[in-house]
Amino acid sequence: MQPILEIRDLTKVYQGGLKALDSVDLAIKPGEIFALLGPNGAGKTTLIAAICGLVRPTSGTISAFGEDLSKNWRSARSRIGLVPQELATDMFEKVQYAVSYSRGLFGLAPDAARIEEILKSLSLWDKRDEQIRALSGGMKRRVLIAKALAHDPDLLFLDEPTAGVDVELRRDMWKLIGAMRERGVTIILTTHYIEEAEEMADRVGIIRKGQILMVDDKAAMMSRLGRTEAIITLSEAISDLPADIAAYPVTLSEDGKELCYRGGDGSGKGKEEVADITKALTKAGIDYNGIDIHESSLEDIFVDLVEERAGEIE
Repeated sequence: MQPILEIRDLTKVYQGGLKALDSVDLAIKPGEIFALLGPNGAGKTTLIAAICGLVRPTSGTISAFGEDLSKNWRSARSRIGLVPQELATDMFEKVQYAVSYSRGLFGLAPDAARIEEILKSLSLWDKRDEQIRALSGGMKRRVLIAKALAHDPDLLFLDEPTAGVDVELRRDMWKLIGAMRERGVTIILTTHYIEEAEEMADRVGIIRKGQILMVDDKAAMMSRLGRTEAIITLSEAISDLPADIAAYPVTLSEDGKELCYRGGDGSGKGKEEVADITKALTKAGIDYNGIDIHESSLEDIFVDLVEERAGEIE
């Protein structure tokens, strides 16, 4: 299946020497939700801006829908929607007019029924005659999404779509993003809320200092890089570990009262080994009175990977 978006060796160096993107390669599959994760300044927004024609790359190629964007930008851009991170719109416009106007910018005929459908899906219909400046922060962000959807794009970029909104609005947007995917829209989102990527994304990419560190299916990434951590609290302090327990990836605390396990591979192996360790403790006559087990989240994997690569680079 041909990628809906393909990026090859993309580099962006700003005046002054800042390299925001460093030889980025990325291919996006049709119909997927792809989450791009990275710390502040990693290059997420620059990458989106380059694809959407807001930033001119220094080198490299971008193809969307099989077309080279450097040659056929206008036709491809009409199939791309962007929800920017910043609230960039005329605050004195009324909601319905602003969304309808965005549709017209792409040369599409007015469609009052479609605009009504979009506004209702975002709980904006009752606000259609209000000026955007009168809306709450969360509602303003919904207007940005409505404007991006007005021309029915096939590829939608969401740059921090839930920044500054409350938990309830965030969950509503998750539902909306799921509904868009069901209609066949390919979605690329950047987010600081890693639970969003864990909740919605099919694949995850991690970017740092303009470089893509990893791209993989979410489930495969968690299976390969996930870990199990367990703290076993002993009833009495011990000075040494029996040999059959020391064979596992465990350490004994300085006071001899806690046994720390960190291992597994995200596939359940870690829990099995923790169970084996507790059996070995019992067999050795070592009592314990508590076990605290933690499975790696996507956030744990992200933090570990970024910190590990930071150490390699710095």
